[in-house]
Amino acid sequence: MEMDAEAFEQLVIDELDRLPDDMVDGLENVVFVVEDAAEDGEKLFGLYEGFALTERGTYGLGELPDRIVVYRHTHLAACRNEGELREEIHTTLVHEIAHFYGMDDAQLHELGWA
Repeated sequence: MEMDAEAFEQLVIDELDRLPDDMVDGLENVVFVVEDAAEDGEKLFGLYEGFALTERGTYGLGELPDRIVVYRHTHLAACRNEGELREEIHTTLVHEIAHFYGMDDAQLHELGWA
């Protein structure tokens, strides 16, 4: 599937807006970023970079924001149409936001969000 960066970013924004309020209201000092691919070449759909709420002690004293990265090329390669792409972006956002709240990959896999 092909889609330019601007259209893909708009889909990410749309899917972020569709998430339940109780999931996103607790996000603090987090930015969402769209990148073409992971720097190390790994085929990731997304990445959470930061300190989960469960790992924070003293926090908020000038730290850079946590980042949730959504990788465009991996999503496009895995999807055949816009409907599938929206579903995969949605799953990626839920997965990475769950890491912010302290859930690990094993827990997410059990819940079907891995």
